[in-house]
Order: sequence, then structure tokens, then C-alpha cells
Amino acid sequence: MKVVVVGCTHAGTAAVEQILQEHPDTEITVYERDDNISFLSCGIALYLGGKVKHLEDMFYASPKDLQKLGANIKMKHDVLKIDSENKTIMCENMKTHEIINDTYDKLIMTTGSTVVVPPIMGISDSRILMCKNYAQAQAIYETAKNHKKITIVGGGYIGVELAESYANTDHEVTLIQSHDQILNHYIDKDMSDKVVDLLHEHGVKVYLNQRVTGFDRDDKKDKVLIETNKEDHEADLVIVCTGFIANTDLLRGQVKMDKHGAIIINEYTQTSNPDIYAEGDACTVYFNPSHEHAYMPLATNAIRQGALAGKNVFGNIQKYMGTQATSAMELFGYTVASTGLTLQHALEHGMNADVVEFHDNYRPAYMPTTAMLTIRLVYDKDTRLILGGQLFSKHEVAQSANTLSVCIQNKNTIDELAFMDMLFQPNYDNPFNYLNLVAQMAVAKERQELSEKK
Repeated sequence: MKVVVVGCTHAGTAAVEQILQEHPDTEITVYERDDNISFLSCGIALYLGGKVKHLEDMFYASPKDLQKLGANIKMKHDVLKIDSENKTIMCENMKTHEIINDTYDKLIMTTGSTVVVPPIMGISDSRILMCKNYAQAQAIYETAKNHKKITIVGGGYIGVELAESYANTDHEVTLIQSHDQILNHYIDKDMSDKVVDLLHEHGVKVYLNQRVTGFDRDDKKDKVLIETNKEDHEADLVIVCTGFIANTDLLRGQVKMDKHGAIIINEYTQTSNPDIYAEGDACTVYFNPSHEHAYMPLATNAIRQGALAGKNVFGNIQKYMGTQATSAMELFGYTVASTGLTLQHALEHGMNADVVEFHDNYRPAYMPTTAMLTIRLVYDKDTRLILGGQLFSKHEVAQSANTLSVCIQNKNTIDELAFMDMLFQPNYDNPFNYLNLVAQMAVAKERQELSEKK
């Protein structure tokens, strides 16, 4: 069988490795228009903040690695056209401009995503940069060396992480967000307020409910002017982090896509064409808490889908389990982690949802040190199923978000989590783990409401 992989992002790398581990005789050709693969964009903030010394360390695989496994790697090759009916592709060697035609038995689309460039006047200014790939990270790093006043547009994960990195490296940082909170895809406003307060404590100016309407250049001051619907700001350098869009034009009209252009896949990562598979940022995921397909460009989704595609091109072998979009970040010594639905999103999906908030030390007060922990647990009042969770603490709580993710995946209720078996050791927690305790709060809340109704 001949497999062609278009794009070698996280998903593409995982697919190639999986195929050649289990079926080393498979003929695989990879077409990648960049000169590198497997770049961890989540490491850009670590590099800018000095935690990682070399940007090159953010690559976990190289073209040579895949070649050693037996793949035919075509770097700097841009696929121009895919004919799914005849199973052919046409691409250009970007160095020689030679046009190449190829065929496939199975096609794996891992073309990733591109940064959303808002249609804003003046955004093409040389001091307004995007942030996703290796080249963009290099440009941001070099430019920021000589510019002290930095404005970040967009309060998602990348924007918030960049704000921390620059605040830690003696920059004046402004964060502008169009919503009334930051990280709005992952946490509720109450939790966002805690994160905003933390940013303020470290000198980051956060402006919410401000939509950028234009950019201009003040040559006298040598500044970029940022115009919003409320007020204007000025900066030496602007970084735009306003989200990603699926890079799927090659298959438009040939496979089913959602309204945003992300390829819709089934439980075996197949598209509507059974000989074409799509993974990572190019496609949708099945979001378990809401029982629907959604676009969630996360590296964790990409790697899992890519590995499954590597299995399933040989038959419907292993199903994709879906996702809870579990994620975490470290911010000024605190961990912010989340999984599943926020309360706001659950209510928007028409669920009879509610939330409880646990706020206490993560381990006994008699220990030499401890730390406060905040957990928001979102659940369905009708089914009592756990829908989501958000955690915030100086204590490392990221793995607890993973535990809640498994609970959502396995359709556990608040009653089950309340008494779920978890270790007790004073170094780590109380006799009832904090996840038990927050679930017990939810059970008590429902019991109280039932009692009041009677």
C-alpha cells in the first residue's frame, strides 16, 4: 500500500512513526512545504522567557528521523492540487520549481492550521507579528530584544503565556482582549478574574472588552498605535494571537467540512472519503462533554489522531475516544488547568448545569507548608454527570485536571467522584482528596436544593 502524508505537523509525524513501527514495508511519502517538522509552538513562550535556551530544542523529531524509519520525505514541496476521485496529487518543488505528480492508495491530511489574521487596517506593519511557527518565533525573539513596550492582542493560551514571558524579561506588557474575560474557551469568568489579578500583580496591563479596530504608525514617537473600540494604545511591538483556522483548501468540495472549513472525521479518523484521513488542526474533534464535533486545535488531539490514523489506514482497528480539551499552563508560579465544559458553555448548550467551588489548602495545615487551591466543578443537575473542571493553585494541580478528564470520559457522576478511591498521605492531600471534597460539595448542594423543594 502507498500512503501519502500531506503536511508533517504533530499529527503527520505521529502517523508516519505509527505506520512504520507496525508496517515497516509500507511505502510512505511525506510532502511538507516548510523546512522543518514537529515544532512545539507551546514552547515559544518558554523560549522567549528564557526557560528554554535554544528554540531548536522545541523540535522533537527531524526529517532524518523519519527517513531512518523508511519514509520518503519531501521537504520544501508545496502540494498544489489533490484529485480525490483519481487519487492523484500535484506539487511543486519550492527550490527548483519542478512540478511533480504522484498517486496514493491512502491519503493522510495533516496540513495543520494557520494564524487567523484579522482584517484590520494596518496589520501588515513590520512591527505587528503573528505567533505560531518556528520562523515567527525567531522573528518575535529578535524583534523583542530591541523593543521594550509590547502589546499582545488576544487573551487565549498563547497570548497569556507570552504576557508572562515578557513580564519576566523586563518588558512593559499590555494584553488586549475583546471578551469580558481571558481564556474564555477554557475557564469561567470567576476563574479568569483570578488570572487577571495575577497578571496585574506582575505588571501586565490587561484591557478587557476592547476590540482592536486598526493599527497605525506614529513615526515621531517611533511607536505602533493600536486603535480599539474604547481607547487607543501605543507599543514598540505588537503580537497578534487571535486564534487559528484549519488549513484545508486542498480538499474543499471533496470531503465534508464544518462551517469554519475544518474537515469532519469519523471515529476512525476517516473523512467522508474512506481513503482520506485527516488529523490534528486540519479537522474537527469529538468533544465528549457536549457530544458534538468541534474545532479544538490542540497538540494533544493532533498526536493522538495522527497515531490512530497510522493504525486505521490498514482497517478500522482502533476508535478515536474523543477529547475533553484538557489543558494547563504555569503562570508566575501558579498552575491554571481545565478540562471539559465551563459553566457558561454548558448553559449555552442547553444543559441544566451548575457549579460548586472548593477553596482550601491542598494538604493539612499542620504540614510545614501548604498552598491554597481553587477548584470549580461543573456538573449536570439532571444526570449528575461531571461536565468540566477548572483548577488554580501554586500547588501543581495539572494532573488533577487529567483525573477529571478521565471522569468525564468514563461518564462518572458527582456521587461517584465524591467517594472515588484516591490516596491519602499528608505530604500530598487530606484524608479525602480535594477532588473528592469538591464532588461532595456538589452532592450536598443538590441534596440541599431537593430538601428546600420539599
